[in-house]
Order: sequence, then structure tokens, then C-alpha cells
Amino acid sequence: MRHQRTIFIGIALALLTYSLRPALAAEPITTSDNQVLIGGQRGSLAGNSFFWSNFGGDAYYNRNVVSWLKQDWNATIVRAAMGVEEFNGFISNPNLNRNAVRAVVDAAIAEDIYVIIDWHTHNAEVNQQAAVSFFSEMAQEYGDSENVIFEIYNEPIGDFNGAEATWSSIKNYAAPVIAAIREHSDNLIIVGTPFFSQRVDVASRSPITGVQNLAYTLHFYAGTHGDGLRDYARTALANGIPLFVTEWGAVNADGNGNVNESSTREWMAFLEENNLSHLNWAVNDKNEGASVLIGNELGENNQGNWPLSLLTPSGLLTREIIRNWPSIDGGVSTPPVTPPGPETDESTELLTIPAAKGKIVVVPL
Repeated sequence: MRHQRTIFIGIALALLTYSLRPALAAEPITTSDNQVLIGGQRGSLAGNSFFWSNFGGDAYYNRNVVSWLKQDWNATIVRAAMGVEEFNGFISNPNLNRNAVRAVVDAAIAEDIYVIIDWHTHNAEVNQQAAVSFFSEMAQEYGDSENVIFEIYNEPIGDFNGAEATWSSIKNYAAPVIAAIREHSDNLIIVGTPFFSQRVDVASRSPITGVQNLAYTLHFYAGTHGDGLRDYARTALANGIPLFVTEWGAVNADGNGNVNESSTREWMAFLEENNLSHLNWAVNDKNEGASVLIGNELGENNQGNWPLSLLTPSGLLTREIIRNWPSIDGGVSTPPVTPPGPETDESTELLTIPAAKGKIVVVPL
């Protein structure tokens, strides 16, 4: 009898130990043709981008928020948007920003979801060597974890002297940064594209070559951008490059305005049809339409566990989308884009309208 009891206790302890084990490691993310693959299979991730780490957004860069986004929102990916040149950014305050990023990355790995380390800048060419050093450090520290993705340029505009961020200048910036990461990690790298990461079609006509496992950034704000921007994405996919929506909003491109639900659902249908992963901007309580939390910019609710009454209209819609991804009611259905071959270059005349958040409104003439 004692022997049977010992066996029973041993089995119970073994089961308890097994139940306390962390979840299986994240599947590797790779690319094939115009697809980002998860564990070798087509699919897409949905989650949340944190706000600029240097403008108070770092209050939310903690394990409790990451855990809540996973458990309540069903987020499968988060993004640490580390400010670089701006006030209190990485260049002037590296420790604050590096530690904020590490907090989110460590939390995402512990929660077994994916995480993007984002060099959140509009002017990356100005501090290329700092980017090389930073991503070399991050790749050495986290490059063996399948959870980690490296986004090396958020939204290209140009340098502080007014020089435009052309696709050629972006590629020249990216080359040594990619090389620094590849010394230590084969994980997915995401490269920003011209005009605030809208002109993916331009990038697709002369993609980066000689490097495996690259994707290209597409950003949109549903209150401003519609089928014209999706046409750029269709061209890019047809030309065979994989896209990753590292930032989108349900409001206007300046971060303000009311939620445009119909346009948002059109975008979600497009993303779902084409297996495009996406992250909503932003986990923050700034008084603007894009924030998911109602607040006063003090970060008072920075430990997760948010009741629905604390969410903004954008937060409520975004939570619904992420919780149910990819089974969402997009409202429209379009066939996925397949890459038949490169498209010939066509010059597109544009009207560019500066916006308050620093984003650009691009309107084909």
C-alpha cells in the first residue's frame, strides 16, 4: 500500500511539474516569396505596438501589460517602439530606452509571444553607427530566441537637413545594420520603406538582395488611407516581397480623429486574405484617437487588467479584432495577391500633405 501511495505521489508531482513548465518555444518565422511564414506555414500574427519609449510610453513597458495583452486581447505579438533621436531618446538616454526594450522583450519571451525590437525613428540615416551597435547588441542578447524580430527603421522621411529618404538611401543605411544582426542571428528583419513606410511598391522594384529572411514595412491609418495604399501593397506582393504591418491605426494618419470602422474592416479583410501580420498603434493613454486607453498621459493604468470602460473607441475596436484574429468580419472579401513576376516601374505623381504626428498623407493625383 505504501509503495502504491509513493507511486501515486510521484505521478502527481510529475504532472504538476509538467503543468508548470513554460509553453513550447515560439515557432521560427521565415519568409518565402511574398509570404512571412510561421513555423513554415502561412498565417498571420495580431497584436499591439507600444508607444514611443521616450515620450512616456515606457510606463507601459512591463511584464503585466504584456501578459494582459496576451491573456485578454489574445495578442500573439507586441512591439517595443524605442525612440531614437527625439527628446530623451536612445541617443541622449540609452539606458532608459535600452532597459525599456529589454523589459518588453523579456516579458514577451516569458509569455511565449513574438516581439519586435523597433528602431523608432524617421531619420535613421543620421545615426547609422548607433543602429549598428544597438542591433549588434540586441542580436547577441536575443538572437537565439525565435520570439524576437528586428525592425531596423520605423518610418523613413529623411535627415534633419531636409534630404529625402529615398529607397536608395534606406538600402544604404540598412546594409551594415542587417550585417551586424546577421553576425549573431538569422531571425526576421523588417526594413522600413519610403514615405513613412507606405511606398512598398517602390521597394519591391529594387528589393534588398543577398540576405535571407527579410520583410518590408507597411503602415496605414484607416481614417486617411484606403484602396490607393492597398494598391501599393498589391504591387509589392505581386512583385514578390513579403510585407509586415508593424503599425496601423483606426483613426487618421496624425493619430487623431474618430475611429473609421468601415475602412478599418476593409483593411483587416485585406490583411487576412494576404496573411499579413499587424500591430495596432498604440498602447498608451495619450489624449489622441490612436491611444487604446483613456487617460491623462500619466500612465496610471500601466499594469494591465483594464476594464472595457477604460478603453477608447480605438481600443475597443482593436481589442475585438485582435481577440478574434484571423476570424474577423472584414465586411469585404478580396482574392489574395500572388506574385506572377516583377511589374514595370511606373512613376506616380503624388500630393504630400504634412500631418501633425509627423506622418504624411499621400494622395495620388
